[in-house]
Amino acid sequence: MATRTPASVRGDLITDAALDLLAERGMRGLTHRAVDERAGLPQGSTSNYARTRQSLLEATVRRLAEREARVLAPDELPAPGASPDASAGPDGPALPGPLDADALIAGLALALHRYLTHHPELLVCRYELALEATRRPELRTFFDETGRQFREPLVALMTAAGSPEPERHTLSLVAWCEGLMFSCAAGSYHRSVPTEAELRTGFGELLRGMLGR
Repeated sequence: MATRTPASVRGDLITDAALDLLAERGMRGLTHRAVDERAGLPQGSTSNYARTRQSLLEATVRRLAEREARVLAPDELPAPGASPDASAGPDGPALPGPLDADALIAGLALALHRYLTHHPELLVCRYELALEATRRPELRTFFDETGRQFREPLVALMTAAGSPEPERHTLSLVAWCEGLMFSCAAGSYHRSVPTEAELRTGFGELLRGMLGR
């Protein structure tokens, strides 16, 4: 495990405070001074860490991605190319096999349910930053690059699950997830978060339709 430096610990403190402010006050409430106050740091600390608003926004996007990854990339998801029934190779390790669709469905449902029930404030932060990125081309580029860490593993999972068009199917999967997340976090279903079993049903209908199973 890598040793945390004082600078990295302070950076996390600052960006976590920035996320708290985004969820509570929106983009207008995110200022260097407000972050200092929320983090309990001397005035000027945030400016020393991120001198411009752009650099503060980029650091906040990066921290959001780190925290989302803990929720949306759970250990329960099977590794691409790994099958519970994969046979052993000549040197011992299991040979790659097709991804079990049921395991993928269960893992996705668990991750999404955990996000919706325990971390809705992160979704609000994501929407605030995504909207700001539509007005700041330099942030849009950074925001999209950061988002690749979630999209690319899904493409690999869809490929391993046997999708004939993994890129297109990943777009449909992401669009379905994002639509559901927005509805439950900020839309008309914010008081009706689906159960994990309901999410498994939804993912099953979606993925089996894509995969022809």
